[in-house]
Amino acid sequence: MTDTATHRPPSSGSSTPPPSDTAAPAGRRTAPPAVAATAVLLTALTAVVVNTLHAGDNHSAPARLLAGYAVAWALFAAAVWTVRRVPVRAATVLVLLGAAAVAVAGLAAPPRTSNDMYRYAWDGRVQAAGISPYAYPPAAPELTRLRDGWLFPTEGACTDWGLTHTADGLCIRMNRPAVPTIYPPVAEGWYLAVHAVSPPDSRHKPLQVGGAVLAFGTAVALLVVLRRRGDPRRAPARAALWAWCPAVAFEAVNNAHIDTLGVLFVVLALGTKAAGTRRGALLGLAIAVKILPVLALPGALSGQRGPARVLRVTASAVAAVALAYLPYVIASGTGVLGYLPGYLHEEGYESGNIHRFALLRLLLPDTAAAVTAAVLLALTALYVWWRGDPARPWRGALLLTGTALLLFSPSYPWYSLLVIALVALDGRWEWLTVTLAGTVLYLAGRLLPGFPLQAWTYGVAAVAVTVGACLRSRPVQDVLARRRGAVPSAQGSAIAPSR
Repeated sequence: MTDTATHRPPSSGSSTPPPSDTAAPAGRRTAPPAVAATAVLLTALTAVVVNTLHAGDNHSAPARLLAGYAVAWALFAAAVWTVRRVPVRAATVLVLLGAAAVAVAGLAAPPRTSNDMYRYAWDGRVQAAGISPYAYPPAAPELTRLRDGWLFPTEGACTDWGLTHTADGLCIRMNRPAVPTIYPPVAEGWYLAVHAVSPPDSRHKPLQVGGAVLAFGTAVALLVVLRRRGDPRRAPARAALWAWCPAVAFEAVNNAHIDTLGVLFVVLALGTKAAGTRRGALLGLAIAVKILPVLALPGALSGQRGPARVLRVTASAVAAVALAYLPYVIASGTGVLGYLPGYLHEEGYESGNIHRFALLRLLLPDTAAAVTAAVLLALTALYVWWRGDPARPWRGALLLTGTALLLFSPSYPWYSLLVIALVALDGRWEWLTVTLAGTVLYLAGRLLPGFPLQAWTYGVAAVAVTVGACLRSRPVQDVLARRRGAVPSAQGSAIAPSR
């Protein structure tokens, strides 16, 4: 792929190098105000995140949460814009301080929009007792001795947010209590590790702290990768797209979604110097956290047409997944798939299900949408592998992952955490609209029953991505470059600079 984002017009003949972040006097005059403005915006962003989390949950206060999210995203966009005018060293400090502040803000309240974290805590407890998490569902009588009053409350009416009843009347603070776990083995290893270091009766906080650590670690990894393999001058502003993103505070920290661990592995994988065994192994670990990172594999192979290198990456990825599953296969056999097949059926990832493929169903019959989505994804994967830029493997990974979310139109915003990190690597901020689409769909569905929100939100995201691609195309960049290079004459006409 051609890096149109970094295309430059021909020089005017001057041998003067471009100014650095701190070289020009104007840069020195504008840097302090930019630093102060960015710091103020980050402070406001942190306060809004805390205030939003204190407002309530997605059942009792969806409108209030949606308003808080909107303000947080506006402040985030403004902060990312202003940090571009800050010198690199100061911007790096701001990115790290802001990442820490936004992550800590996500710890301000228990989970507000998802109760997945409670299943994480339960799976960690079950494994600590020497039992495979794939062996029994939480409601199984074999696990009665592991129940406590936090995850299995016995007092009250069992009507609070996050609580559910089983068929036999058991009150449980987690979803799908009658089926085994769905999560792959590296995710299960994380749950066990967090449980092992957690103080007794610490409840939700250790997993949230773990999410904050993963979110901050991903910000650091992005800075390192961008400085080594990207543009060091743009590294802080790019990393800020992840570090300060409200979705990271809400989904990676407050809801402690395990997707963040997979995101970290993907960043480390695509940040390796060459497409080899190390890249494949890290991608395999990401896939063994959550299946979605498999979409990054064609990007990891961008432009790699040699069979030996392709084999090294794919074989090491498969080996990493197999080794992660091995101890659980020994304990549970084929039961390691858990509730995954049932989940895919329940969530509508099949032909003719009206809960997915919102954009395709605008043009095609429901029965053809799933097949068409699969064909489009396969063609995109082939394009990414064959025509992708090996120096920027994240670009192809972003294209395929973002396209998959547009086609499948999930209502869970945490699915797009991977997209946010890939946007930070590539700088194509228009793909963040995919995250916004999932967020609006998840929170506003209760406010607009019957409204075709799925098609509207992802339709707007698709338009934004298309417009962004057009603006970044070479013809448009050439036109913009010529306009920037033109010098207005006294009569108002444009006079090209001398060569």
